[in-house]
Amino acid sequence: MTLIPNFDTLEVSEEPFSALRSTAAVLKKDFASELRTRYAVNALIMFVVTTMSIILFAFGGESVSSEVLAGLLWIVIFFAAMSGLSRTFVSEEERGTTMTLQLLARPGSVYFGKLGFNVVLILSLSLLIVVLYLIFISNFVIRSYDIFVATIVLGSVGLASASTVIAAIIAKANTRGTLYPVLSFPILLPLLLAVIHATKLSMEGMPFAEAMSDFQLLLSYSVVVITASYLLFDFIWKD
Repeated sequence: MTLIPNFDTLEVSEEPFSALRSTAAVLKKDFASELRTRYAVNALIMFVVTTMSIILFAFGGESVSSEVLAGLLWIVIFFAAMSGLSRTFVSEEERGTTMTLQLLARPGSVYFGKLGFNVVLILSLSLLIVVLYLIFISNFVIRSYDIFVATIVLGSVGLASASTVIAAIIAKANTRGTLYPVLSFPILLPLLLAVIHATKLSMEGMPFAEAMSDFQLLLSYSVVVITASYLLFDFIWKD
């Protein structure tokens, strides 16, 4: 049986803040759909649990440097995001609701609604992984929480911004499962290098000023990607 989301609240009007209401409606629809199917949540949890088990067995109680731990943390977050966020627009294609969404909501509202959902999903995912790291990996100690929290937030926003528009690009492709990580990795590589370095600084107890260059890169990355995605989303999604 095909699941048809409720689009009643997505009607476009000329009233002020109608775009904001449409964005909120898309966000609400995605949360309701995820609560029904729990596809992304289940996939992310299984991936995180499996990956953490592999990492623990690989370490075998040995001491690991902060740089390696920081790199592994974001590698797990990256691949977990690839397994869950790839269906951001694929689910619309499979349910046959893409055309309805195109008719009832502005492209910008759809993009920001999907982006908001992905940001919440990645932040929740990152929190889960960090908690598991702190519980099971004794060497993973955060000494500068201000740097670490800023890195998680900015890194999650940047990861979600690029992942959302890439998901729209590959939604209609036959080999979308393969294309998604292949397209995502080179685009996200500058962001991954910055968050790994900032995470390493937070584990070493460096002052906040030491990570400012990384934060400037992360903020600039997110602004550029979100702006470009917003301007091009209409052509990407409908073509």
